[in-house]
Amino acid sequence: MKIPDIFKKKVSLTIFCLVLSVFTMVAFHIPFFRLVLNNIEGGFNGVLITGGLGIIMLALNFFIYYLLLFAGRIVGKIILAITFIGNAITLYFINTYEVLVTDQMMGNVFNTQFSEASGFFSFAFILYILLLGVPPCLYIFLRKFDYGKGKQCLSRIGIALGIILSVVAINIKNTTWIDRNSTELGSLLMPWSYIVNSVRFWNAERKRNAEEIKLPDAELADSSRQVCVLIIGESARRDRFSLYGYERETNPLLAKDTVTALIANAAATYTTAGVKAILDNAETNKLYEILPNYLYRNGVDVLWRTTNWGEPPVHIEKYHQVEQIKERYPEANTEYDEVLLTGLKEEINNSTNNKVFVVLHTSTSHGPTYNKKYPAEFEKFTPVCNTVEMSKADPAELNNAYDNSILYTDYLIHSTIEVLREVTDRSCCVLFVSDHGESLGENNLYMHGVPMSMAPREQIEIPFIVWTSDKSIKIKNQEVGQYHTFHSVLDFFGIKSPIFDENKTIFE
Repeated sequence: MKIPDIFKKKVSLTIFCLVLSVFTMVAFHIPFFRLVLNNIEGGFNGVLITGGLGIIMLALNFFIYYLLLFAGRIVGKIILAITFIGNAITLYFINTYEVLVTDQMMGNVFNTQFSEASGFFSFAFILYILLLGVPPCLYIFLRKFDYGKGKQCLSRIGIALGIILSVVAINIKNTTWIDRNSTELGSLLMPWSYIVNSVRFWNAERKRNAEEIKLPDAELADSSRQVCVLIIGESARRDRFSLYGYERETNPLLAKDTVTALIANAAATYTTAGVKAILDNAETNKLYEILPNYLYRNGVDVLWRTTNWGEPPVHIEKYHQVEQIKERYPEANTEYDEVLLTGLKEEINNSTNNKVFVVLHTSTSHGPTYNKKYPAEFEKFTPVCNTVEMSKADPAELNNAYDNSILYTDYLIHSTIEVLREVTDRSCCVLFVSDHGESLGENNLYMHGVPMSMAPREQIEIPFIVWTSDKSIKIKNQEVGQYHTFHSVLDFFGIKSPIFDENKTIFE
């Protein structure tokens, strides 16, 4: 029988949905069952958990597929086809980067621009879509099936629900185990992981961004001329900075700049939350007025320059992305983060305000293409990894590429200090704080985004580096966090505010 003839022959909607359900479980859930098997004890109870989860998965997918196709017809087919493409893409990222598809991870997805996302594309990425995404889509649109009657629909979904409830009842004593592993299990359950967590993310965003809550008014206590530059690092982990004892010399320039390197931990493992913590006055899920907005509203000249994204809403006049910098300075090289320094001294010197606050939001160590984040002259550690499939990369080459990005970060911070050394009529300060750390294969984890409850130290431990032109300014020798940034900047500028917390300033 020819293939076209097979597709012309009708099959019942029941068989059709069973085929799709089995395919979904087998094709997309090996990581799910691997996690289950790695976290259960042997014996009958282990079989009960594993088998029960498999039956629930089959019955749940059958229930949704049947209901969606019976009620939605062609619309249902389109929705299912989209989910199978989504499943293939999600499985690629799970297998390649060992990610957990949580609401936080979906936030990373929605806050990623094409220039960053394109760095993840590879031949394997295309294969996942062609081999796992396209075939079920063809099956959905080419295979003809009999929808049946309404009573038949009710009986089928009723049986599916009955099976689900029965298996849940049998496994009632394993509720504690399932609850304990619910985050990891839910993050690998497709297509529900990315659908449910997308809804959770956008619901949380809607609540947080409903309205910016204003902070109490502040007062500029004096008229001294000062400039503070905050450099927000991207994916810079503390243990790769030689300032903190790393055996490789990744900070040759900063080692001569008389900087202070404080021990710090990130408040989150993904960019949007990490940047928010750097700019917030305290830990909160609410959208309070962030540092640049607060300073701007209270009379400080604020300049934001960025090659990155994911920050809370910034309400200032001088918000410059790469495109705006290029328009102002056509000669600027926009390929690397040093573009953020183009014309910076000129802008500071042209300010008529006594207080100038600058934010440079970099993207220097964001993976997986670390080797593309720095100019060729900073490729000190070789050979370097050139693949986006980090799990397949040579560990030494992956670490070499990442360390070169830290070497370039050293140059960026040093160059910022050099710019401020030429601003002789102001007291100057540079703060470098990373949004989070980065995993480079430790415990089979890559990049970042693991929930804080289970995040490894590589994603939490960050550098917090300080330089001041006035050496009479003393810095406390203490362990700090990202929330120290807000209060330290207020302290440096001598700003009086009801929300200032003297326990969260780095200055004595």
